[in-house]
Amino acid sequence: MTLQRVLPFTKSLLEQTVQPGDTVIDATAGNGHDTHFLAGLTGGNGKVFAFDIQQEAIDATRKRVEAFTHVELIHDSHAKIGDYVSEPISAAVFNLGYLPKGDHNIITKAQSTLAAMEQCLSLLKEQGLLLVVIYSGHDGGSEERDAVMAFVQNLPQVSYDVLKYEFINQRHSPPFLVAIEKKKSKK
Repeated sequence: MTLQRVLPFTKSLLEQTVQPGDTVIDATAGNGHDTHFLAGLTGGNGKVFAFDIQQEAIDATRKRVEAFTHVELIHDSHAKIGDYVSEPISAAVFNLGYLPKGDHNIITKAQSTLAAMEQCLSLLKEQGLLLVVIYSGHDGGSEERDAVMAFVQNLPQVSYDVLKYEFINQRHSPPFLVAIEKKKSKK
């Protein structure tokens, strides 16, 4: 077996979870890579909601997903997911930090990220996944990382399984994944 890096592992988890026709969320559209990937997984009968506060990110994502008609791009904070999404979701993905090749002063922040994560968890179907890739090597990154970790460590074990996937012998604050799976309710 070859260990997968964080982003390929994240995609592998999405492939195991998202089915054609599902509704999903890309909470940080960025340059549109995850939005495009999710659009392929959900198929034309599914729905992808992609959020970003930066017009530059929305424009880049629009170009990347122009062939897909089932993607809704939302130029707004992921903290407002509940204003746009009401149906159950099978997955949500976050890439925290800043827009690659963008303004490094515009970053995701703990307060909006935690609000968005809470909203995603309330929409998540049983056996659905909330995936958060945490980049913390920039100014403000460690505060957001610590807040997210405190939040997920306190999720009730009876309702959620929480996994941390990281390479521990790499330097310079490598990204890591937090994966949250909503458990089946016991009837």
